[in-house]
Amino acid sequence: MRVHVVSDVHGNSRDLAAAGEGADALVCLGDLVLFVDYADHGRGIFADLFGAENTRRYVELRTARRFAEARELTARLWDGIDRGAALEEAVRRQYAELFAAFPTPTYATYGNVDVPRLWPEYAAEGTTVLDGRTADIGGWRFGFVGGGLPSPMRTPYEVDEEAYAAKVAALGEVDVLCSHIPPQVPELCYDTVARRFERGSEALLEAVRAVRPRYALFGHVHQPLARRIRIGRTECVNVGHFAATGRPWVLEW
Repeated sequence: MRVHVVSDVHGNSRDLAAAGEGADALVCLGDLVLFVDYADHGRGIFADLFGAENTRRYVELRTARRFAEARELTARLWDGIDRGAALEEAVRRQYAELFAAFPTPTYATYGNVDVPRLWPEYAAEGTTVLDGRTADIGGWRFGFVGGGLPSPMRTPYEVDEEAYAAKVAALGEVDVLCSHIPPQVPELCYDTVARRFERGSEALLEAVRAVRPRYALFGHVHQPLARRIRIGRTECVNVGHFAATGRPWVLEW
């Protein structure tokens, strides 16, 4: 079996269309939406609505962890605009393009910037969406946990600690534990470019130690201090920032 795994697609539909080539299945660990491009301030929903210069300022404030000032900026920019309608229209445009790029079969879960309620409208036959559920792929049991945990970023799909832990527990025994965010291990959670710790999950870490899957696969941290570590028998792997690399991580057995 050969499975290709991607995470943090963030609008990269061109490379996503080729991500399943040569694989028996594609696994996507979420964050399809591109709201803000931290490298190219002219791309993403925020730039489409408010322009590159406002995006640059917004990125500057968030990178400096000046979240209150970032919220003040966005409040001024959104004044007089139906925020919900404008965002949903933009997300729908991206989802239409991205879901059309998924090969068959694809197994996908949500990232913290995704909007789960819209996925059923775009996930065609051949794309299986899982969150707190498992799937058999080539005789291995894959468990999927979508979303992130509460953060100052206030992204669309953040789940409280108890609800997130319940989804992890519902998986039971798995060969491959798939999530958007990493287990709560400092080396896996620290972003060396943003220079901050992203949210990891204690529940995922506990599952790695108790269940001992072959692999724990995740994304979320775009430039991690460590991309791969071993905990007991489990290889914990950040599958990479697909929006930037355009390359899937390959799992073979």
